[in-house]
Amino acid sequence: MDCRDVDRALLEGGGIAQLQDVQDHLRSCGHCRTLAQALDPRRVEAAPSSDTLRHIEQSLAADLRAVQPMWPLSYFFTAFAGIFVLIVSFGAYRMGTFAISVMSPLQAAAILCALAASAGLLAYSLVHQMVPGSRQRVSPQPLPAGIMVFLLLIVAGLFQIQQDPKFWAHGWACLSVGTPFALFAAVPFWFLLRRGAVLSPRLTGAATGLLSGLVGTSVLEVHCPNLDALHIVTWHLGVSLLGATTGLGIGFLAERSARRRQNDPSA
Repeated sequence: MDCRDVDRALLEGGGIAQLQDVQDHLRSCGHCRTLAQALDPRRVEAAPSSDTLRHIEQSLAADLRAVQPMWPLSYFFTAFAGIFVLIVSFGAYRMGTFAISVMSPLQAAAILCALAASAGLLAYSLVHQMVPGSRQRVSPQPLPAGIMVFLLLIVAGLFQIQQDPKFWAHGWACLSVGTPFALFAAVPFWFLLRRGAVLSPRLTGAATGLLSGLVGTSVLEVHCPNLDALHIVTWHLGVSLLGATTGLGIGFLAERSARRRQNDPSA
């Protein structure tokens, strides 16, 4: 279609009723586009030029890169759970299971089931945070705090406060045992997270840090024979709290760095 055909369409159509048939020509011909806008400026959209469209296309394609397809969510969940179980089992084998022999069957079963359930909820939340648009049956915002409160209530209901004259010395010993296992677990968890597309580093960082911390807490609950409730809350759960806080801080720094790069592309 050339300019003469467009003029005929405009004249015979009683205005620009047939402009849908000539949009391709209007995009490439400034003269006809000016004429059509003069006849009825309210109904004619300013069509971008071919140079503008080419520039937009090049800008969009500049940052595109091939990505590997993601694993199914069940694979990620199995991987998170498997890493958790393997490292806790290694820690129990390496450090010993002295706590199991001094706890009652109810105490042992309750605390271990509570830790396993908490780890399962965190793993379930993490695999859905890795895939944008996934349906979150468990809200990730209050989950870390809810798990900490849940574990506090479990410990308060199972154990009693006892006199411990070496509270700080025993506590530092447990902290120095549990923290390395938490750090050890954080490394494979981080490699798993890299396979996904995390949109909220703060939320994901807090959940991942707490899951890593629960590895250290679980090792301590199997190893440490100190059944003082205050000791367990302060030092055993303290490893989990330390992990969650560290993960939250790393996520905050990651978001801040990404925001700075967006505001200053040259940085």
